[in-house]
Amino acid sequence: MIDLYTAATPNGHKISIALEELALPYTVHTLDLAQREQKQPWFLAINPNGRIPAIVDRAAADFAVFESGAILIYLAEMTGRLLPRDARGRSCVLQWLMFQMGGIGPMMGQANVFYRYLPEKIQPAIDRYQGECRRLFQVLDGRLRDNEFLAGDYSIADIANWAWVRTHRWSGIEIDDLPHLQRWLKQIRARPAVQQGIATPPSALDRDASDDEARKFVEGARQMVEMGRSPRAGG
Repeated sequence: MIDLYTAATPNGHKISIALEELALPYTVHTLDLAQREQKQPWFLAINPNGRIPAIVDRAAADFAVFESGAILIYLAEMTGRLLPRDARGRSCVLQWLMFQMGGIGPMMGQANVFYRYLPEKIQPAIDRYQGECRRLFQVLDGRLRDNEFLAGDYSIADIANWAWVRTHRWSGIEIDDLPHLQRWLKQIRARPAVQQGIATPPSALDRDASDDEARKFVEGARQMVEMGRSPRAGG
């Protein structure tokens, strides 16, 4: 049995999708990020970084794993699925997984902060992060031109990248001119395990919501974004 500590974010949904795909039994513990439940001592004992997602494998002496990429690898290796065992196939999957961990996730995250969450609009920053996201999307589109999935068969690399790229409109990025990326998004979304995974837990806001709905959500969610503290303020 796996205990999943999570919230309705792309990183959280990576793990619920993987658990559904692997048909592993798990119990969901949804953390209230607005109330900073992820910073409570009990959760810091599971993940010292105080971020979701994290898992505890009850069948392995309560072994805790944090960082979404590390969790995906752990689950894939535990089951022997979604990650090839041969060296080249494994490396290919891990390369595209790290592409998401080091590129897609951080860049889309920053685009979200500057485009959605900051009360003042800093256009150069918005342009910088949206532009880098577009470049990364073009890399994916190029890869998918001649490949059904990112690294051979459907894998944890597809799960990780898809969980973020599907939210592209929230980052203010259109993909109408990236047909191979669109095909891949639709193909993966059609998988029953993926549909169940993104509903575990369900998002508080549809990523395609109207501007008014999005504005109300942002006003309530702004406190969840850690902006950092000025040294002058003692932070």
